[in-house]
Amino acid sequence: MPTMNMLQAINNALDIAMGEDDKVLCFGEDVGSFGGVFRATSHLQEKYGRARCFNTPLVEQGIIGFANGLAAQGSVPVAEIQFADYIFPAFDQIVNETAKFRYRSGDLFNVGGLTIRAPYGGGISGGLYHSQSPEAYFAHTPGLKIVVPRDPYQAKGLLLAAIRDPDPVIFFEPKRLYRASVGEVPEEDYQLPIGEAEVTKEGSDVTLVGWGAQMEVIERAVELAEKDGISCEVIDLRSLLPWDQETVAESVLKTGRLVITHEAPRTGGFAGEIAAAIQERCFLYLESPIARVTGLDTPFPLTLEKEYLPDHLKIVEAIRDSVNF
Repeated sequence: MPTMNMLQAINNALDIAMGEDDKVLCFGEDVGSFGGVFRATSHLQEKYGRARCFNTPLVEQGIIGFANGLAAQGSVPVAEIQFADYIFPAFDQIVNETAKFRYRSGDLFNVGGLTIRAPYGGGISGGLYHSQSPEAYFAHTPGLKIVVPRDPYQAKGLLLAAIRDPDPVIFFEPKRLYRASVGEVPEEDYQLPIGEAEVTKEGSDVTLVGWGAQMEVIERAVELAEKDGISCEVIDLRSLLPWDQETVAESVLKTGRLVITHEAPRTGGFAGEIAAAIQERCFLYLESPIARVTGLDTPFPLTLEKEYLPDHLKIVEAIRDSVNF
């Protein structure tokens, strides 16, 4: 089984999807011969031609409007937003057109073949315009699916599933893992289920929930917690919309404790939705308050990035507080 980093796994998934189906199109800013700012689309234009992998103007609203039109007519567009921070000019197209297309027509037409790829999150010293985690904005929008991989194996399997999914999918890629996360990835075609969380580690004292790049941070926190004799169960949500409430609730019913972490700011972050849903289902089983370890309620700072990010030390402190409550 070959070893790939996350960028190579994403490129491999796009190659497979385009090779299998002539209706799959890949476009965005600089994705053609340049291969995208992170090189995720390298060599796709030379292999499949300019008609199927091409550059767009620097207009995010136009990219998604164009993608909606293509998808409505039967194409399978994979649109790249160069940085998730710049998805906001396309916000109207995504929440008012993409998400509502099927509903407003009574299922006479839809844009279910649309996938929107966007590098997101901090950790690359990108400052306030290249480090944001905007997943919660879109999780409030019925009609979309939101997927976030944590490693190359997940990235390939989830991206192929997203491209073939009957609903429009926003695929957030943790860009600090693009080259840092390396692992074995099958060369063949495979898909991973959207909407199903994965229990990556079983434990009995506390449940930890995260997604994307935070899973690596959780692993480091768990190593410290286990030195204190704390048994941690770890869940990678993988999909935020829909999110796997059953798996999280089942775990919390066992452990009695829950710590949720994400890079996005605390207020209005998706951890709040998880906490509310789990306390409704597991209230009488909770041994301590549900904890959130998140980014700060400030614009993403440049020089204070390490202070802003919810690192392993903040998470292990939350674990200890939860167990010793």
